[in-house]
Amino acid sequence: MNNLESLLVFLFIGLIAGWLAGVLVKGRGFGIFGDILIGIIGAELGGWIFSALGLSAYGFFGAVIMASVGAIALLAIIKLVVNVSSARST
Repeated sequence: MNNLESLLVFLFIGLIAGWLAGVLVKGRGFGIFGDILIGIIGAELGGWIFSALGLSAYGFFGAVIMASVGAIALLAIIKLVVNVSSARST
């Protein structure tokens, strides 16, 4: 694969993972750019989580699963921080 194809696949995986995490955590996605951003950050976080647990992901579907796990963890952490900060402000 050349660089453009790799970039497009990476963005597509981010889009799928971000959308899936948004649906599971929030009930809907965040729009195309928000989903891609959450998916990309989630892919990095998911890679770290999988590595820490000694797991590996191979192929397209493995990358989507890993990025989705990371994106769900990211949204859960953000939700927790927002809830804690809003509880402290009241």
